[in-house]
Parts: sequence; C-alpha cells; structure tokens
Amino acid sequence: MDYEKSLQDVEKTLTDLIEENQNVPIIVEGDKDIEALRKLGITGTIIRVHIGMSIADFCDMIAKKYRKIILLTDWDHKGGHLCYALKKNLESRVKCNTRYRKIFAQITSIRTLESLPSWITTVQNKIYLNRNHTFTSP
Repeated sequence: MDYEKSLQDVEKTLTDLIEENQNVPIIVEGDKDIEALRKLGITGTIIRVHIGMSIADFCDMIAKKYRKIILLTDWDHKGGHLCYALKKNLESRVKCNTRYRKIFAQITSIRTLESLPSWITTVQNKIYLNRNHTFTSP
C-alpha cells in the first residue's frame, strides 16, 4: 500500500466533503459517525439515520427538507444495505451522493466511518516512521 498516496487521496476527499457539506447534509448511521466527522473538521449538517423511525418515514422527512444529500453509511455489509434502502426510498425525490462513501471504501483498509480518524492517524505515523527510520549496518 502506498500510504502517502492513500493519505493524500483521503485528505483531498475530506476537503471536498467539507466544502460540499456547507450546502448539503450528510446522512450517517449513528452518533459515533457524527463524532468522527466532527473530529475531521466537518462543520455542516449531519443527520443520523437511527433516530427511532422507519426507513420510509425517515426518507419522507428528508425529502420534505432537502433536494440533495450525501449518503455516508459504513462500507461494510450492513452499511451497504442501509445505503441501498435509503437510495431506493429517496429515488426521484432527493439526489443522493454516494461518491465519498465509495472513495473511502476503495482507499482505506477500514469498514466503518467511525474508524476513519484513527486510520488517518495510523497512516500518518507509518509515513513519519518510514521517512525517519534509518538503517545502520553492523
């Protein structure tokens, strides 16, 4: 894995996400996902899916308020099913951007959004160690 390239790609994606989130809300699974995004500098609207209502009711609520959203569910099996269900329920009512989810899934070795801040720290540390580690011969 090219850690430097992966980190650059994630940082670029985060920069784009921060900018787009100024006008477009992000839909996530839970509170830990919101905390992770806040740690990464996301300051715009973030909406948690799991708020005690059905997917259909949640989507109706979203469709009444927004014309465009960013779907950022986890990229594990459960998150994939949730993303599909949300997109299907919002179809033709709300434009759903899943680009960021796809990019994070392709670049990182993690499966959940809440793991992204620690993944970034780990990769930064690996890059630092690789740059500063010198080998000496006996």
